[in-house]
Amino acid sequence: MLNTTKIPLLLLALTGVLASGASNAAQSAPPVAKVNGVAIPQNWVDLLVANAAARGQAESPEMRSRFRDDLIAQELIAQEATKKGLNKSANVAAQIAIQRHLILANAYFRDYFKQNPISEDVIKQEYERQKAQAPDKEYKARHILVKEEAEARQIIAQLKEGATFEKIAAEKSEDQGSKGQGGSLDWSLPGRYVPPFSEALKKLKKGELTNTPVQTQFGWHVIRLEDERAFKVPSFEQVKPQVQQQLQQQAVAKIISDLRAKAKIE
Repeated sequence: MLNTTKIPLLLLALTGVLASGASNAAQSAPPVAKVNGVAIPQNWVDLLVANAAARGQAESPEMRSRFRDDLIAQELIAQEATKKGLNKSANVAAQIAIQRHLILANAYFRDYFKQNPISEDVIKQEYERQKAQAPDKEYKARHILVKEEAEARQIIAQLKEGATFEKIAAEKSEDQGSKGQGGSLDWSLPGRYVPPFSEALKKLKKGELTNTPVQTQFGWHVIRLEDERAFKVPSFEQVKPQVQQQLQQQAVAKIISDLRAKAKIE
């Protein structure tokens, strides 16, 4: 239902890329453990701790101990898998190769944004641009999604005869995210929805139902506008992290596009 921007799969894999990474200083430190003679380096634990800290978890000796135990368990299992020859499986080899590419991509973009940080001024300029384009209103709606137009028309007829919208939504809607709430989509900006849905919603008056079903790539919608109100644009500080992430994603997309343009892809 939501109109999400199409992002290359690599960008999805790189979510949180800037939060990753740990110091290389521990590489020369003694290993945290040896498992059947195989050393587990100190910087492996440091990396896991750094990633946890980036997610807002407080570092503690208990955390380090838990990560150490996790790495020991992983090494034990990996050794057993190797004994069984699973490391020679084509599927396993492919997964390892894919992970290697993702790790290298993460490293590339960490380095890129370290060398080319997005300034506060650029983030503010993008915020002001989006603020100027923000809609005046946001809407609270309900909808019922079905696969066939005929069924949607039948539902509209039932609703006009007095049937309960919430009851029909709970029984028949294909939208698993809203049917449990009687089809409620809560407060949203029209731009969050795919265009046909958004345009139909903006034409409705409070309490009004669509006279005809609205077709999108998801199926056929019956929409009722519950309420509308003036949209209050969030402050810069409230949305700064999201704006920064959008700019980072744009930069990543441009880098990938430029690389594709120069590459020989057959």
